[in-house]
Amino acid sequence: MRRELHAEPEVGRHLPRTQEKVLRALDGLGLEVRTGTALTSVVAVVRGTGSAAPVLLRADLDALPMTERTGLDYASRIPGAAHACGHDLHTAILVGTAGLLAARRDRLAGDVILMFQPGEEGHDGAALMLAEGLLEVAGTRPATAYALHVGAATPAGVFGHRAGPVLAASGTLAVTFHGAGGHGAAPHLARDPIPALGAAIGALQSLVTRRFDAQDPVVLSIGAVHAGTAANIVPETATLTATTRAFSAATHTRLAAAATEVCHGIAAAHGVTATVEVTDGYPVTVNDPARTAVATEVLTELFGPDRVRPTPQPGMFSDDIGRVLAEVPGAMLTLGACPPGTDPAHAPGNHSPRAIFDDSVLADGVSALTGLALRATGSA
Repeated sequence: MRRELHAEPEVGRHLPRTQEKVLRALDGLGLEVRTGTALTSVVAVVRGTGSAAPVLLRADLDALPMTERTGLDYASRIPGAAHACGHDLHTAILVGTAGLLAARRDRLAGDVILMFQPGEEGHDGAALMLAEGLLEVAGTRPATAYALHVGAATPAGVFGHRAGPVLAASGTLAVTFHGAGGHGAAPHLARDPIPALGAAIGALQSLVTRRFDAQDPVVLSIGAVHAGTAANIVPETATLTATTRAFSAATHTRLAAAATEVCHGIAAAHGVTATVEVTDGYPVTVNDPARTAVATEVLTELFGPDRVRPTPQPGMFSDDIGRVLAEVPGAMLTLGACPPGTDPAHAPGNHSPRAIFDDSVLADGVSALTGLALRATGSA
């Protein structure tokens, strides 16, 4: 199933072919299944025999808008779409977990909610699923939530855990400098927005290192710059777009405010104006210490201490699982999937067009989620 998903990736909130594969795989397991309306989500409930509070397990389904360059015989057949973040593994792992839990429902002391989520890659699918009643689907709100994320540049079969903030809050900063166009031979008769854009690029990097405590790190990365149409034309506008990251909501808000102030000041100094649009992305993902400790214990029992390692520091990546964990205490855990014969230190990482994931770790992922569900419901 993982390779079928990999060869036919879909991007965004609406993934009809992916949803069809998931529904087909769940068919016959005796689960209570419902699908979303605002997105092609799937929620399945494995009913236990006891009254313990439910546990929620999440997998994201969507691919990235990029072209795969792995050369795999099951590489993406869809132009401009690729499973370069491992969501195809996540989906297959949760489907496998559904099968194991369904076969062991007589041992389940509580219900298990299986969350198959589109739209993680920047489309906020988790927020839509929460709005559509995800947490009420079993009749009782879940008391624990877990998710597992694979890494293409982490040793295969090694699980990572960390309590507290584990992934950053994210946002987007879009800045347009407005000038007055003219001929490139007479720039003094125009108001050129490009020098302001250039100055802003450097100033925003200095902002990060000079206005923020290194012990409370932030990231501002400019990913797109656009200006002009020809060498001899002074353009009317020049734009930049950046991603912003921080490990607290307050710091993230302060970063956006400071960047806005800098861009308006630079615009004024260059005789142009600036429009700054700040868009919030995902919140900080915070792992509950108690649930993380339980997960570490379960994983160590299943796989041994050598394969369960603390993550030394949180990552500046972001994930909308943070929205779920803000409602239900739980943890985002990691599972290494670097392919055999590849040095993890030099392997292409997630979101690389050359990222390759070792699908031999699927069984480990299924065992891990199943064990976590059994423990969280008091079944093992």
